[in-house]
Amino acid sequence: MRDLYSNIAALPALTAAVQSAAATGSVIDLKNAKAVAFVLNTGAIVSSGDFGVTIQESDTTTLGDFADADAAHIQTDAPATLAANASYRLGYVGFKRYVRLSLSKAGGTSIAAGASAVTIPLDRPVA
Repeated sequence: MRDLYSNIAALPALTAAVQSAAATGSVIDLKNAKAVAFVLNTGAIVSSGDFGVTIQESDTTTLGDFADADAAHIQTDAPATLAANASYRLGYVGFKRYVRLSLSKAGGTSIAAGASAVTIPLDRPVA
């Protein structure tokens, strides 16, 4: 049986909006998760918007404790500069309890973007 639905949980990771500055997403707690991946969707880009994305990690939920995850702990197909109307995957294989997405801006005006985190909970099936 091809039942992915009962074996994953979806969480909001970056509110879908027109982003005109750097932004950080919601904190995702991995305490009861076997794995996590983010799905980032982009829309229109205005004035040659130059935005990138990475995963940040922390042992606490204190916002100042988050730092970019080591490149060896990130799996991604996202380019350095995000394209309009695209979808990207970012996976985290590190060991910290908390993760979040970080959208960076290097230039331009704005990008429409939003993301979800997909986890594999330790307790399945997911209700």
